[in-house]
Amino acid sequence: MSSACHEFSRYAAEYGSRNIIQRHVAEKLIASTSDRAKRILDMGCGSGTLYSLIDWKVDRFIGVDFSASMLEHHPVSSNVELKLGDFNDPSLFDDLRGEHFDRIYSASALQWAGDLEGVVKSLASLNTPLSLAIFTAGTFKTLHECAEVTPLLRSSDEVIAIADKYLDAKFEILHTTLEFDSVREMFRYIKRSGVSGGRRVLDFSQTKRLMETYPLNYLEFEIVFITTQAIKIPFR
Repeated sequence: MSSACHEFSRYAAEYGSRNIIQRHVAEKLIASTSDRAKRILDMGCGSGTLYSLIDWKVDRFIGVDFSASMLEHHPVSSNVELKLGDFNDPSLFDDLRGEHFDRIYSASALQWAGDLEGVVKSLASLNTPLSLAIFTAGTFKTLHECAEVTPLLRSSDEVIAIADKYLDAKFEILHTTLEFDSVREMFRYIKRSGVSGGRRVLDFSQTKRLMETYPLNYLEFEIVFITTQAIKIPFR
């Protein structure tokens, strides 16, 4: 199990009350697509944030996530199928090629792809309109600078360059913040929301010092939104 999977699974029961930014991202993904897809694939569906925001009738909804704990909290219905799977595993896409989807969504998940280029290429091979949201290195920018640590995630330029290689897409970069009543609450959010991917690079004394000196009452987030109707290159 990857560290990212561990972090999401550990706090799965309370994740829904802590995924404020992730819900905001899912809302924007839904709002930015004018079509009302009847057959939907949600890659990295988690506990069902995106599904809960769909306000039209869906004939079939397939949600894929690598955390069984998350899937246990996803809404169920006769038109919902949940799959335990990892988008880092190419065999997952072999199974999905036998399905037909009107749109594929992925909200706040693909930043954890070990080989993002491979995942984007596999998504493109499904010949389906895509709506993707990927967190980038601008997330926690000041926190990383104060802690003198290298960002865990890819830069927005890198994400866009990878996607542009395979997709005829529209790109949008969103910068947003989330305020907290205290730095302690901020660090608690980082730990329990899953946005840190389970990464722990500071010891107790370093964390305490950072909490005492952190200059902001908010965290920064940077997300690349990718929307496409067609693939850019042919697949055989």
